[in-house]
Amino acid sequence: MTAVESRPVEEHSTGSRRLSPVARAGAFVALTKPRIIELLLITTIPVMFLAEQGVPDPRLVLATCLGGYLSAGGANALNMYLDRDIDALMHRTGNRPLVTGAVTPRECLAFGLALAVLSTLWFGLLVNWLSAALSLGALLFYVVGYTMLLKRRTSQNIVWGGIAGCMPVLIGWSSVTGSLSWAAFILFLVIFFWTPPHYWPLSMKVREDYARVGVPMLPVVAANTVVARQIVLYSWVMVAVSLTLGPLGYAGWFYTTVAAASGGWWLWEAHALRARARAGLTGARLKEMRLFHWSITYVSLLFLAVAIDPFLR
Repeated sequence: MTAVESRPVEEHSTGSRRLSPVARAGAFVALTKPRIIELLLITTIPVMFLAEQGVPDPRLVLATCLGGYLSAGGANALNMYLDRDIDALMHRTGNRPLVTGAVTPRECLAFGLALAVLSTLWFGLLVNWLSAALSLGALLFYVVGYTMLLKRRTSQNIVWGGIAGCMPVLIGWSSVTGSLSWAAFILFLVIFFWTPPHYWPLSMKVREDYARVGVPMLPVVAANTVVARQIVLYSWVMVAVSLTLGPLGYAGWFYTTVAAASGGWWLWEAHALRARARAGLTGARLKEMRLFHWSITYVSLLFLAVAIDPFLR
């Protein structure tokens, strides 16, 4: 029996019977990882404004966002079901419902599968079937591609697994137009190159957690200098891709200005992190979380500019 298998989460399965209905409902909501889904919606809604070149139908926005929440929530619940063994051993995941026993593994599996089916039908019947297919593809890629195949096998897990997090951009565009375009794929690539330098600083902070359970996140298997160099490389590509939206005619001066300014600040922070890593700084002095927190601000500003730009062109 491995270290990961040594603490079964089923030992808490009776805990769910002692919770109030409100607490139980909160536990099921927690399975969907609402804070992560907030970030997905930040990328979905602005793309709908860009696709519409104005204000999209509010009913369509609501249907798309709710469908996206159901789909991502189902993927996150299935992720927790599959990762319940290592979640029980990691400090940052020790309060998840399966670990505490607020929800049993069987309940979590049923909940995740139900959300997967419901979200696909929701998109197909209330939005369109292209969006439904993209939503289902994102869910399957996150659960099977990332959680089951990549996460525990390669340090490139978050690079390719991050494709699932790029899909809301395509879903937002397809929900309005019923098709896809190069503008949507450019923003898809922005999120693709954003994901590793967004997540690797957090992985640097909690590398001991990942090392304890044998998950080969890049900061676990490589030195800080190597990780920081990769962060800088992906950051430059991300900023360069973000700036192509204007020259290709999909955005105007406002988006381009915001993309250049926020991207420049990102590159400053990325190079500063690399400099601290090369100087041998560790612990609190490495300040890796500065880039992590800025990465959330960056993507929020960038996609807010995506939504505003059509009104200023």
